[in-house]
Amino acid sequence: MEAGVGPPDAEGAPSATRPTRTTSARDLRTALKAGAPEGTGAVDDGPGHGGGSARGGAPRDGTRNVGSSTADAPTPAPDAFPAALREALGRRGLSLERVSERLRARGIGVSQATLSSWQRGRSQPERARSLRAVEVLEEILELPGGALRSLLGPRRPRGRVAPARGESAALQVLGKDSVVEKALGERFRHFNQATGSLLIHDVVTLGERGTLGNLTTTNVLRASRAGADRALFVLSFDDEQAEPLDIRVTSGRLGEATYLKGLKSLVLEIHFGRELAKLETTVVSYAVDVSPSREPATHYERWSRANLHEYLQQVFFHPDALPSGCRRYFRDQVGSPPRGQRRISMNDSHSTHVLVSRCKPGVHGVAWDFGTPE
Repeated sequence: MEAGVGPPDAEGAPSATRPTRTTSARDLRTALKAGAPEGTGAVDDGPGHGGGSARGGAPRDGTRNVGSSTADAPTPAPDAFPAALREALGRRGLSLERVSERLRARGIGVSQATLSSWQRGRSQPERARSLRAVEVLEEILELPGGALRSLLGPRRPRGRVAPARGESAALQVLGKDSVVEKALGERFRHFNQATGSLLIHDVVTLGERGTLGNLTTTNVLRASRAGADRALFVLSFDDEQAEPLDIRVTSGRLGEATYLKGLKSLVLEIHFGRELAKLETTVVSYAVDVSPSREPATHYERWSRANLHEYLQQVFFHPDALPSGCRRYFRDQVGSPPRGQRRISMNDSHSTHVLVSRCKPGVHGVAWDFGTPE
């Protein structure tokens, strides 16, 4: 789910800073002020704020591409292995049943169905046992050593290539060419696919002039597959003067903080500290202090591309800048007209809140007015 104080998280910016949890406000402000060229970055579900308001984001899958020692070697074409296997089988005139029997005679069990999947390109050998079978296949088909194995591409991801809550789900809420997509660049395609948010609690604090002062977020995440160890968050700001001054991670470890000045977006990469087992949960908490913007904040919203068990947003106003009224609303997509608007009250602590259970995909927000009470 995302929230609103500015553009969503981004990744891969050239001038990204990587502060530790103890980074001082002054050092971080100096680093963030440098900014990054417009159009670079990466993203996940997030918050945001507009017109002095904010918009934010939350993570989904924080996997990272790791370079290989053979990075300079050319990558085989995706159909190279199945095409070579089909050609060799045809040349030798061997049926898949016969090949399976010969492999079994050498102590390697590979079914006809698996061999058929390999030659059709629906799957490829990856486990040690399967790779050993390929080496024996080369002997059975009278091919030079490595003729087939050298054509295997990189290990393929398990499961569906484009999960419903991945890129397509994000596009349904964000729309095409969104700030989040621009901020994340190539990382948008695989944005937080390894994790999903269960519960999010946003606390928005406004200053004496009604401008955004601080955003604190607690996010309970669950791993959709084993190995997830980090997540991306994107926060968007409507006013270019509203820039992050200090970032504190109280649960998790800050791995990256990239402010994309041209996109008015902050991208955070937060590490969990270990790899999660499938369906295991973890808690990420962070706080961002924001420099005063030109105009008072008018709203805060969070977008979500998947169902969320619960979302709680609290907005604290300064005693010298109390709103005349507050209301909650929902948008089907970022930028679409708000609907389901309903007035909400403020309590003695000068705060208001909205609690949404079983949130559907879309944008959940709170807006307020500093004008004359109705």
